[in-house]
Amino acid sequence: MRTFRDAKAMAKAMREALGIKGLTVSHSEALEVVARQFGTESWNVLAAKIESEEADGQERAAHGAEPAIAFTQPVPILRIFDEDKAREFYVGWLGMEIDWEHRFAPQMPLYCQVSLGGMKLHLSEHSGDASPGATCLVYMEGVEAWQKQLVGKPYKYNRPGLERQDWGLECTVIDPFGNRIRFLEARTGD
Repeated sequence: MRTFRDAKAMAKAMREALGIKGLTVSHSEALEVVARQFGTESWNVLAAKIESEEADGQERAAHGAEPAIAFTQPVPILRIFDEDKAREFYVGWLGMEIDWEHRFAPQMPLYCQVSLGGMKLHLSEHSGDASPGATCLVYMEGVEAWQKQLVGKPYKYNRPGLERQDWGLECTVIDPFGNRIRFLEARTGD
């Protein structure tokens, strides 16, 4: 569960980590970045959501109800090294949209969110955010049609195939930075 303490601790940790690298970020700038990482447009929006969730939790506690545990879809962070190649792969070839971008200054590394349908990925040029060569598993329906769509596009660096596994049908793509995205249509009961 998100709390003000969690969000503010994340902002403080980010400021400290960047400070070690000689980068100065104000507390309010750090809070805005944390808000975007939670998928909200600003700190004020995130703060209102947290306040509402805390009030709901207090109301449930006052009536003896157990707090609900809920998970949402995780968002992988993938390390990138070249913004143009990342755009060519994720936007040009996969057809994803850039939802938002963040930089601490004009010449600083990019951190952004790309999405397509229900799939969201964070791409980061920051060295401490992720290790290159990660693998993400994306559950989907229509993987065979997706694979045909991809190989039908003029992208010379990737021609993914289909693999029939015991657990379903897979199409794996590899981005220019060695990250793999496995699109999986899980096998249903026999």
